[in-house]
Amino acid sequence: MSDQKIRNMEEFAAASGLSRPTISKYFNDPGSVRAKTRERIEAALERYEFRPNIFAMNQNRSLTKNVGIVVPYLADPFFAEIARIIQRRCIDAGFTPILYSAHGEQKLEGEILEGLTALKPAGVFLAPLGRLSDRGAIDRFCRNVPTVLFDSNIEGMGEAFVGSDNFSFVKQTVDYLCRTGAPPCFFEMRTPANPNANKRRHAYLKVMAEAGLEPHVVQVEGEGWGFEEIGRRGAHEVLERHTLPTNTVLCSNDRLAIGFLAGCYERGLRVGRGEGCALRVASHDDHPFSRFTCPSLTTAAHQYELVADKCMETLFSLIEAGGRFETREETLIPARLILRASA
Repeated sequence: MSDQKIRNMEEFAAASGLSRPTISKYFNDPGSVRAKTRERIEAALERYEFRPNIFAMNQNRSLTKNVGIVVPYLADPFFAEIARIIQRRCIDAGFTPILYSAHGEQKLEGEILEGLTALKPAGVFLAPLGRLSDRGAIDRFCRNVPTVLFDSNIEGMGEAFVGSDNFSFVKQTVDYLCRTGAPPCFFEMRTPANPNANKRRHAYLKVMAEAGLEPHVVQVEGEGWGFEEIGRRGAHEVLERHTLPTNTVLCSNDRLAIGFLAGCYERGLRVGRGEGCALRVASHDDHPFSRFTCPSLTTAAHQYELVADKCMETLFSLIEAGGRFETREETLIPARLILRASA
């Protein structure tokens, strides 16, 4: 017997040297894991004298093993990538993931949540629309279904939130651009679809102020989720009117930046740091296609795997706790700067 006190399944997984999904899968169905893995887990159970709260995990047998994943717009490659990883983690843990997209529509988001409530899922990962969400509907849903919010945080709703640290994104890009050339202006939609855009603008203003630099926010018209076309049209607009205050452009997100790069190409402007380049362009997110743009896009990257793993760990803890935490948990994961040819 070990002297180490194991309080929950996260600690047991760490002590036994196995992943949290594998441990959960064993407790859901010991026969679902390989014989050697099962032996290893059972040896660790004996060593640490750990017994999970099976009653809390299975207090309502009417709950299914379904796990809902709700995103605002599945055609956005960021949401497609994060949903893909979470789906894989759910399957590995013995759950059945069900993926939904609200297609940017408040009404559809509400209908999805109503349908999920009726399914009695074990838990739900919810990335809300944000500004367009019906907060009352989301609040009612989160009271009835164990919910972990991700990407878009609505304060006080859900038992937990897991997302990327928007200040970390902007701090890294602004610091780098200022060290290596002219300070950047901030290029964004006047009416952003995702609330993270507002956090990034506020971060830009704060970082520039702390550096004693004058900020310049360049806003372009456009609503909805067609960010690339909005960025392309916006690039033509500001370049035609010569309203860019600097030759360094920091876009709110990679999809806007991809459109901006397209507009520069159509106007015959070279982007990058080499001879003959008119502009530097950088952005945020590490969109799955950003390394294939021309030039490839400098960006602050989401750590997709870390976000997905923390989402899964949090949901497992929530299920183990009977669907409720004593206090709402929030986890912000920092960005990782990726330098490419555009800046």
